[in-house]
Amino acid sequence: MSHNALTALAKSLPASVPFVGPETQERALGRAFSARLGANESQFGPSPRSIEAMAQAAQEVWQYGDPENHDLKQALAAHHNIDPGHITLGEGIDGLLLTLTRLTVASGDAILTSHGAYPTFNYHAAGNGGTLHMVPYLDDHEDPRGLAEQARLLGAKLVYFANPDNPMGSWHSADTVQELIDNLPKSSLLVLDEAYIELAPNGTAPDLRPETDNVIRLRTFSKAYGMAGARVGYAIGPKSLICAFDKLRNHFGLSRISQAGALAALKDQAYVDGIKQKVAKSRETLAQIAQDNGLIALPSATNFVTIDCGRDGDFARSVLEQMIARALFIRMPFVAPMNRCIRISCGDEAAMDLVAKALPEALKAARSA
Repeated sequence: MSHNALTALAKSLPASVPFVGPETQERALGRAFSARLGANESQFGPSPRSIEAMAQAAQEVWQYGDPENHDLKQALAAHHNIDPGHITLGEGIDGLLLTLTRLTVASGDAILTSHGAYPTFNYHAAGNGGTLHMVPYLDDHEDPRGLAEQARLLGAKLVYFANPDNPMGSWHSADTVQELIDNLPKSSLLVLDEAYIELAPNGTAPDLRPETDNVIRLRTFSKAYGMAGARVGYAIGPKSLICAFDKLRNHFGLSRISQAGALAALKDQAYVDGIKQKVAKSRETLAQIAQDNGLIALPSATNFVTIDCGRDGDFARSVLEQMIARALFIRMPFVAPMNRCIRISCGDEAAMDLVAKALPEALKAARSA
């Protein structure tokens, strides 16, 4: 396509991606990773019922998926005890963020997030012409009071807030989140990313009040449900906003296979309860590995653990590179002072054994360098 066909906005944007995938790194290394522990996928996988449902749906994959996602939407409404008119579905939270920013962000709109928070939101907001503003983290947590104050000063159109948080794994109580909702100007829409909410302690999520005009809540089947590759996310919000998604969303974005798998996964809450236990055990193991190496694991309400390497970002980056050189895919926060840390996803015993073996070697190599 001719460069002249691009809009002025598109021409101004850098050719970048929010994350470099493990497959890209494997191609550069010329070998496969021994463990994928960087993208917060669930190594424990989806429910066997979900796998069975997807295998059955694969026989019908010659058909388009239901563009209304009817059965899955009805099941989610029953699960949350809300009207299905408050729910829309999309290709993971990333797909929902793309549609949301297309619907709400105009050129020059003030968009507010935390400095170092999930970069895909920034990617989509900037891609639609928004002007990004950042509030720094406070003690390795997003700062809800700082966000509310800046939202009032800027007249922010969107305010992004993740609870629990990525990349630090930290979280705020439901009361604190509700205080943020109450303190935002009514003209600001809170984009409440709850990707990890099923893995968080009780009392983390405020009550669902889907008719609240200035809140949209985003959830996913990628984490606790173990279906990252199926790309199924959903949003809960006021009917006027949820209905507007039909103006722009990809109506055939969720395949028959993805819809069938998510529906079966939702119905198997006993399996999700088991995953919570496995994740909790893995978090404890990672904390112990950090302690054994003289490092500090930050408390986590997610399926990953952020480990403070005790120095600056250059040292943490060296540790990360040494872990990658030992065929372990991990990541780290992008922004100081959080970039003093590395981030390791939870996994099974075999994966944790690989971490326990590689981390002291990586630290030794990084310190020598």
